[in-house]
Amino acid sequence: MIQLRPKNECMFDQISLGEVMLRLDPGEGRIKTARQFRAWEGGGEYNVARGLRRCFGYKTAILTAFADNEIGRLIEDFILQGGVDTSFIKWLPYDGIGRTTRNGLNFTERGHGVRGAVGVSDRGNSAISQMKPGDFDFDYLFGTLGVRWLHTGGIFAALSENSAAVTIEAVKAAKKYGTVVSYDLNYRPSMWKSIGGQEKAQTVNKEIAKYIDVMIGNEEDFTACLGFEIEGNDENLVALNLDGYKKMMAKAAKAYPNFKVMATTLRSVKTATVNDWAAMCWANGEIYFSKKYDGLEIMDRVGGGDSFASGLIFGLMETADPQVAVNYGAAHGALAMTTPGDTSMASRKEVEALMGGAGARVQR
Repeated sequence: MIQLRPKNECMFDQISLGEVMLRLDPGEGRIKTARQFRAWEGGGEYNVARGLRRCFGYKTAILTAFADNEIGRLIEDFILQGGVDTSFIKWLPYDGIGRTTRNGLNFTERGHGVRGAVGVSDRGNSAISQMKPGDFDFDYLFGTLGVRWLHTGGIFAALSENSAAVTIEAVKAAKKYGTVVSYDLNYRPSMWKSIGGQEKAQTVNKEIAKYIDVMIGNEEDFTACLGFEIEGNDENLVALNLDGYKKMMAKAAKAYPNFKVMATTLRSVKTATVNDWAAMCWANGEIYFSKKYDGLEIMDRVGGGDSFASGLIFGLMETADPQVAVNYGAAHGALAMTTPGDTSMASRKEVEALMGGAGARVQR
């Protein structure tokens, strides 16, 4: 199983490498007809660090970069409110118009009923996409300061050729110093289509996969990014053929013997606001299935998978028990989708109560 560095040797329990964007949310309305937006921060890799900090109390940090302007400082302020360490943020000069570098924006509407959620990213030429190997001092971070767990993912790796190279540099350095590495495949066709499509995604992700301890991704991610397909599956993922998943993960484990754990969320979409939700993970050749949340009512599905990842990581770090870990992940992801924004507003107490079967009765 997973071997963690001792806590007393490390300054940080966990760090994330990735882009943090300003999310602009029209609330119950539509992006194309909005007259006002609520601002949040969010990003697949960052959301994991924030969940581990705010919900589970770990000391976490973010490795990212911003253009040094008022938008960048606004995102930094959100990160500071979330308690994630900002010491390693790189600040790039802003040219006044964004020709050379800018901060990423993410317009996201939540969807409702038969109308699905919609996301429109505006992140080209962002500061973090321009970071090159050598820009972050990984030897100092992992070797001198010490980090128990690194998390990054396929969204960051897809931003640019530089981002893919920095990801590979980071995971190699983490392994050199005994830091556990998790990776969320998070395949987004729109992000890869102009830089080589699925073929390029597989080339990049297959290289990164060689250094990963905990691989996270749904059935599309494993197929698109690593080339493993599930046999006998259907659209109802929560009632899926577990044998098909087990066979797929066995193939992945054979191809990548460094994988200690593989995990995925399982979602059956009834409407944009009602899903069946669960999760599963593979460890030591066995499949562990979480508690199911049938008919889960969703306020905002964005970030549910990231909150699953942070709950899973917490469970693995605290208990080393994959069954407990996947239950932490599923419960945390479920709770995160009952509140607005990318990031979790849940507490550890709430997560553990839900894991134990607590209902939604009013608390007074």
